[in-house]
Amino acid sequence: MSEDEEIKDDAEEETEQNEMKEEEIKPSEEPKTEEPTEAAVPEEGLLMPRDTLLSAGIHIGTRMKTGDTEQFIYRVRADGLFVLDVKKTDDRIRVAAKFLARFEPAKVAAAATRLYAQEPVDKFCQVTGATPVVGRFIPGLLSNPLYPNRIEPEVLVVSDPRADLQAVKEASSVGIPVVALCSTDNEFTGVDLVIPTNNKGRRALAVIYWLLARQVLRERGELAQDKDLTLTVDDFEAKIAKEEEEP
Repeated sequence: MSEDEEIKDDAEEETEQNEMKEEEIKPSEEPKTEEPTEAAVPEEGLLMPRDTLLSAGIHIGTRMKTGDTEQFIYRVRADGLFVLDVKKTDDRIRVAAKFLARFEPAKVAAAATRLYAQEPVDKFCQVTGATPVVGRFIPGLLSNPLYPNRIEPEVLVVSDPRADLQAVKEASSVGIPVVALCSTDNEFTGVDLVIPTNNKGRRALAVIYWLLARQVLRERGELAQDKDLTLTVDDFEAKIAKEEEEP
């Protein structure tokens, strides 16, 4: 698939998800502006106010589900759309952050093949010190000892186990644990820790990686529990498709 086709594909998916999202959120609900230093007051024990999470569409799945993802599904709508449980997403972000914080920053690699995930991954790595692997995953990057640009992380984060399949396969083959953002249509083969979320939407990906980065720093003791990142969610959000759609 060419870059233009992938941009179009991502844009069409996001448009459909935005239409679905409008039915889930009251018209008066607007995304809340995050302060750069003071953390938003959590609701129901969540890392971010529920309205903000819903506005970003992190709960929007697809019209397909796998047996693996059934445990994370909150309900199915009349139109066949599967909706993820926001509380379970929040719980898994905490677990993943605690796990990732155990590793040296540079020994954490984060992969993103899909265009909408590349900017969030870049920013996540910038904030946490992880190693970014964005764009096409070069075969042998993890598994070929003769490849001159080979990297040797101790843990891998992927944005979509299907799109990042080569990375997942290689990590599994060399014994590297995999943390994956998974929607309702993903299978967990080769994945060790799942974060259930909308892994296709531009805003959703920005929110998830922002939360994960913030929580990793908090777990390391590098950021106070009542403080936010200097970078905002907007900084994490991909701008590619938006620019392409402008006349």
